[in-house]
Amino acid sequence: MLQACLNGNASGAGVPVTPAALAADAAVARDLGVRHLHVHPRDADGAETLQQGPTDAAIAACRKAAPDMSVGIGTGTWIAPGPKGRMDDLAGWRSPPDYVSVNLNEPDAPEVMALTTRCGIGVEAGIWSDADAARFCALDLPPQTRILIEMPDAGDVDLEIDRIRARLSTAGRTEAVLLHGEGVSAWPCLRRAAQEGLSSRIGFEDCDHLPDGTPAGDNASLISAAAQIFRDAGRPLA
Repeated sequence: MLQACLNGNASGAGVPVTPAALAADAAVARDLGVRHLHVHPRDADGAETLQQGPTDAAIAACRKAAPDMSVGIGTGTWIAPGPKGRMDDLAGWRSPPDYVSVNLNEPDAPEVMALTTRCGIGVEAGIWSDADAARFCALDLPPQTRILIEMPDAGDVDLEIDRIRARLSTAGRTEAVLLHGEGVSAWPCLRRAAQEGLSSRIGFEDCDHLPDGTPAGDNASLISAAAQIFRDAGRPLA
């Protein structure tokens, strides 16, 4: 499966911020064969937010533009107004996403996962390191929507990926895995995912350049390049 991560906390030309811009890029991703989205709603000033109004508007716009796509959002603790406010915001959504990503390196990750599960929202468990994987495996958690193995903007991440996957396997965690990187690790992680039968994602949240290093003008060019890598490996996009 290939997921389109349209904006994150990125900024600049081509990065969708408003509900209308997110919806337009969602429609493009759909036309390219992708059926899964990950977006970060923004407020009127362009800052990331989990507040009900902007979040509901972003999700509703994406669903209207691409009704057969699943829509997920990030819940990072850096998003205003922070951990306590985050829990209040999540509980107040009226147009909830299909799933949220929750980072295991954040102290209140179990509480956020429990709240969203009670609300009927799926969870992508974000694991950035072997320490995160150890914490995840030690928690008494039901099966998650998927596990995100997330690698930083670094050139050599294969050893950490191997450690994480080994720990998950030893613990008997059988959830689907989505492997992705950031910056220089984005395309190597995507290629490895395609070769090893894992899911991955691409978009301005993760990188702003194409596989050959040239700048990407829009999400469409990033998604097109990723889709070709998946097809060349015989992998489905949906």
